[in-house]
Amino acid sequence: MIDAGDLRPGNTIERGRQLIEVLSFEHIKLGRGTAVVRARLRNLDTGAVTEETFRPEERFPRARIERTAVQLLYEDGDHQVVMDTTTFDQFPLTKRQMGDAQRYLREGEQLTLLRHDDRILGVELPITVELTVTATDPGFKGDTATGTTKPATLETGITVDVPLFINVGDRLRIDTRSGRYIERAS
Repeated sequence: MIDAGDLRPGNTIERGRQLIEVLSFEHIKLGRGTAVVRARLRNLDTGAVTEETFRPEERFPRARIERTAVQLLYEDGDHQVVMDTTTFDQFPLTKRQMGDAQRYLREGEQLTLLRHDDRILGVELPITVELTVTATDPGFKGDTATGTTKPATLETGITVDVPLFINVGDRLRIDTRSGRYIERAS
């Protein structure tokens, strides 16, 4: 069991046979009353996002999420096929199960498969990925002095804002949580 006051982003709880993921939370201390916890929650079955308020002492059963290391093999129509790296079992995942992960992944990429009671919930990305720039305006000598940015298209098709000195062919480290440029990869 987990108290509402102990909820953190990424926690998964069970409410009425449904799995709920905590997206964000905040403790709010009311003027003369008691504190409350306001949380944004996503229903993992329907994908619906709601915002709810709880008393800090409310308790929820914690869902047991099994994490398995998998490798992205290939795309098959509307599915992405992944392989368990320990048992070599292959699983087709829908675009809904992949979520935003498909924006950052190439074939052969390592990620984590999330399961609950043999049901596949989705995937968890590494915090950063390295991708190559396929299209951007050319950089010029001396473009490192200012903090301005330009758009760059990466090999998976996503567009991120990068510093002016980045050129086509550069490998970049991208934060998968925010979709932002971190640094040039060596």
